[in-house]
Amino acid sequence: MSEPLSRLIGELSRLPGIGPKTATRLAHYLLKVPAPEAEALASAIVEVKEKLFHCSVCNSITAVDPCRYCSDERRDRTRICVVEEPFNLEPVERTGEYHGLYHVLLGALSPHRGIGPDRLAIPGLLDRLDGIEEVILATNPNVEGEATALYLARLLKARGVRVTRLAFGMPVGGDIEYTDEVTLGRSLAGRREM
Repeated sequence: MSEPLSRLIGELSRLPGIGPKTATRLAHYLLKVPAPEAEALASAIVEVKEKLFHCSVCNSITAVDPCRYCSDERRDRTRICVVEEPFNLEPVERTGEYHGLYHVLLGALSPHRGIGPDRLAIPGLLDRLDGIEEVILATNPNVEGEATALYLARLLKARGVRVTRLAFGMPVGGDIEYTDEVTLGRSLAGRREM
């Protein structure tokens, strides 16, 4: 196998959910497409890296700071919905049930992977509690998400903030990004006190 192809397969296999077989298939597909299509993909990757960054307030992905959620004065500024990753925001928005602020942790607690509280964007959340009446913990309903929610609930309750958790209309072990809008909407509407 040629060095450029091996390098491409190696880089593709580093992407989440892409194993060596899928990386090989993708690399061979890219060899078949016309050069302008491959260049468009490469250009899109470079553009994302050059123009997008994390919002300085909530950590969502944005091209302007603060992001559209944090700068929208119509949003309910007494509530913060906490999610694990930036891609968890859009499914919550699509429900039409939530109109408050967001905070992205940029991960979840996972001791076996070496991710402790110090690796999450928790200090930024704690700095935003003035005027906040409710923090909705919308971490994924899996072991890491539950551990993160319990940890945050203890911290937030000690500061006198009402803490709620999404109701379990979502499948346990699932991810928010794969949950349909109806189920996620019901989970938001039926959130519970922690």
